[in-house]
Amino acid sequence: MSKGRFLVLFLGVCALLPSLAWAAGPQNVLVIVNDNSPASKAIGAYYAAKRKIPSRNICHIKCADDQFSTNELYRDTVEKPVKAYLAKTGLNKSVDYLVLTKGLPIRLHSGWAVDSILMVMDHTTDFSNPNVHARNPYFGKTEHFSHAKYGFYLATRLDGYSVSDAKALVDRSLAAKPSKGLFLIDTTPKRNTSGYATMNERMAQAYDRIVQKGAGASHEDTSDFVGGKKNLMGYFSWGSNDADYDVARYKSNRFLPGAIAETAVSSSARTFYHTKLPGQSLIADLIESGVTGVKGYVNEPTLAAIADPVVLFDRYLSGYNLAESFYMASRFIFWRDIVVGDPLCAPYAAR
Repeated sequence: MSKGRFLVLFLGVCALLPSLAWAAGPQNVLVIVNDNSPASKAIGAYYAAKRKIPSRNICHIKCADDQFSTNELYRDTVEKPVKAYLAKTGLNKSVDYLVLTKGLPIRLHSGWAVDSILMVMDHTTDFSNPNVHARNPYFGKTEHFSHAKYGFYLATRLDGYSVSDAKALVDRSLAAKPSKGLFLIDTTPKRNTSGYATMNERMAQAYDRIVQKGAGASHEDTSDFVGGKKNLMGYFSWGSNDADYDVARYKSNRFLPGAIAETAVSSSARTFYHTKLPGQSLIADLIESGVTGVKGYVNEPTLAAIADPVVLFDRYLSGYNLAESFYMASRFIFWRDIVVGDPLCAPYAAR
């Protein structure tokens, strides 16, 4: 084959691939470790070793080893030291992703998710009205994220019921392969009223998009709550907001390395500790069941905050990484959202 013909064929193949000429790496991540938490230190060290994160990209702070924080303690013991470290090291010019670890607070008493407000630490934030949030300028985009362009960071968290669960997120990210399925979309006919119908429609459209992308998908649209599925690469359901929700079925699905998930549940990330208190379904159960990335909420976020399933699965299957995919599908920042997983996980990226 002539060099000219090879070049034409090569360019033709490249034209079919997503625009992913640049991909994030360990140098673009800041790992945040709470030195007051043995869990945080263990998880941070494990992730840094596995992902080969440079030592200067590990920020050590000292805050309360608690899931909840006051506004003042968050400012003084989390935001200020992280911001100062980024400025001192010059990493604010190269870091795009923040990786929080179990042992850092997840929520302010006033309602915001710590991860979501830390993302916008470069900006003056007002905590006087807990119902205020900001539109996400990265929503719906089809380009790599950069802090330099968008003016904020993307935050994910390594968390779960245990240190082992959090470490498993790292292992599964590194083991992820571009599997073609199965992506499970579980809608319910009992949510076809008011604004809920729109979410059902978007879930159904997500199924169509997944199939268009060449992956295997299943759209379960009966009143049965689906469980017991194996080798899932994606999952989206109403969780406990499904009238026929069954907790045993919810916990019985099993995932392949690299799988991502979302549930339309208001407080699915309210805790990462086992609890016997009544409440909505938790994303920590999906982490325990083997998911690699998942989005949840520390408090009622409104239905509009739930990740758009069409965008989420389209971007992930197009080769964008876990953090980019979830945030391109999320309408708000400075709000109540938490994304769990290794931000660099990108099994469908062009190799």
